[in-house]
Amino acid sequence: QVQLVESGGRLVQAGDSLRLSCAASGRTLSSFAMGWFRQAPGKEREFVARISRSGGTTGYADSVKGRFTVSRDNAKNTVHLQMNSLKPEDTAVYYCAASLSIWGSGTSQGYDYWGQGTQVTVSS
Repeated sequence: QVQLVESGGRLVQAGDSLRLSCAASGRTLSSFAMGWFRQAPGKEREFVARISRSGGTTGYADSVKGRFTVSRDNAKNTVHLQMNSLKPEDTAVYYCAASLSIWGSGTSQGYDYWGQGTQVTVSS
């Protein structure tokens, strides 16, 4: 069992940067591949980024590629999502998720544990 807590979400303006964090407790984070997802009002939850257990492999949704960067610090049991050049369409609740697989997944079904989410709002 692992508990995940996201932080860092807030209201920003278009073009700003924001860094989200996901802190884990209960088990060492190095046991999990990690993912970030987001859900906007009235829309389904969508994949944003993933990172393998070691951090050596990452993957991104086309909509955020080149703007977002996922990283992890296994010693501190945290995962981060650096978001640059934010757009109003990035507005959503952002969730981190942990997968027992090595590489993670681009689908929510590939994850075993979820955080409660943190709200990111980008104004135009």
